[in-house]
Amino acid sequence: MTMSKTMKAYRVHAFGPPQAIVAEEIERPVPGEGEVLVKVKASGVGPWDGWIRSGHSALPQPLPLTLGSDLSGIVEAVGPDVKHVAPGDAVYGVTNPRFIGAYAEYAIAAAGMIARKPATIGDIEAASIPVIAVTARQALFDHAKLESGQTVLIHGAAGNVGAYAVQFARKAGLTVIATASDIEMVRNLGADTVVDFRSQRFEEVADEVDAVIDLVGGETQTRSFTVLKRGGRLVSAVSQPDQELAKAHGVEAFFFLVEVTTAQLVEIAAMVDAGALVTQVGTVLPLSEAIAAHEMLEGTRPHAKGKIVLTVAA
Repeated sequence: MTMSKTMKAYRVHAFGPPQAIVAEEIERPVPGEGEVLVKVKASGVGPWDGWIRSGHSALPQPLPLTLGSDLSGIVEAVGPDVKHVAPGDAVYGVTNPRFIGAYAEYAIAAAGMIARKPATIGDIEAASIPVIAVTARQALFDHAKLESGQTVLIHGAAGNVGAYAVQFARKAGLTVIATASDIEMVRNLGADTVVDFRSQRFEEVADEVDAVIDLVGGETQTRSFTVLKRGGRLVSAVSQPDQELAKAHGVEAFFFLVEVTTAQLVEIAAMVDAGALVTQVGTVLPLSEAIAAHEMLEGTRPHAKGKIVLTVAA
């Protein structure tokens, strides 16, 4: 059976609200050097998809473009110099450094940003993992440089990135103080102390922590400088921290954009398969409901707690 030369993709031609997303029949791409063509089974939906769609991406995004970065599926074809995956392999990961292309029946992925899918879970769960789990790992270990025995304060610990951060921190032997509204959930993930930010100030509990992982921003980020040890680190995945404040408190403060790599995805897959990581899928919709998924991102349509995932029909 010959494969169609076209595919359905969900794209934007002009930045704007969720209604800017249009379904189109476009040419099926061909993988180049260091690239893989993936038959997409599921695509994760994250806040960065909304930023790209609305024109607020931190990266240049020439139009038109196909939305979506997180994916899980089957390798259809590989370009030159791709050695670690082959046609027929089940894979998961991210499309490319621009974070686009996954809301489609087929997607091109940079070979260095995908890995074999965890064997113990399905495509929907696998597509929910890559960006948020790697963000959590890089915040803790690449940027905060935390080591066993140290103490970390994680803001937004019940959110998608925060839930992974708590789990990774616990597994690494860190003492975990977390702020959240879903106290029981965060405690079950392994946090030592959970502060309900609606009724208590984290400053009453956290003192002299080695690092703060900020997944909230705003006033929470600003107040966090006061609980860091001198020489400590504040790492934010949401906004650029105030460097003057950092200097005044004798700490370092960073904003970072995640860099998804095969090596990190391999390690995360091993943890999933060993039962050492809990995934949290929220609402699951067909790819044809991409607009509704983005309305959920914007808060104009309700959705279940956890990662929104689009399923792609064969």
